[in-house]
Amino acid sequence: MEITFRTAINNDIDLLLTFMQEFYEIEHLQFNHQIIRSCLQEIFNNDKLAMVWLICADGEAVGYVVLTFGYSIEFHGRDALVDELYIRSGYRAQGLGTKTLKFVETFCQSLGIKALHLVVAYENTKAKSVYKKAGFIEHDRYIMTNWIGKDE
Repeated sequence: MEITFRTAINNDIDLLLTFMQEFYEIEHLQFNHQIIRSCLQEIFNNDKLAMVWLICADGEAVGYVVLTFGYSIEFHGRDALVDELYIRSGYRAQGLGTKTLKFVETFCQSLGIKALHLVVAYENTKAKSVYKKAGFIEHDRYIMTNWIGKDE
């Protein structure tokens, strides 16, 4: 199976929304079609915010990965976050996740990014195993969120 990565563009939004809805359902995340479409359009209009790639197996899109950009003194400069990584169920456990993370890492190196982060659910042991093999380490910290301007 040949694995390739294609930069997503505006014409891919409907496919990405399908993949994202599948991913959000698995992760028990709230899926808001309009908000996510707006976020994707913002990314496609400004590649300094993030990059989105389709993960392709033998030329067929079977998933996606979103990489967002930041800056951290703690992590010595520019950093990035694998914000979302999704591979359809029929293509999991075949090395696509590992290849995707290596692709993202190489891309980050080309931009001078010093640290690459991701978030994984505590109970997702399969994903944690893949991430650890790819060189990610756990921190003794919690991710905390304050939704700015969102009604309570």
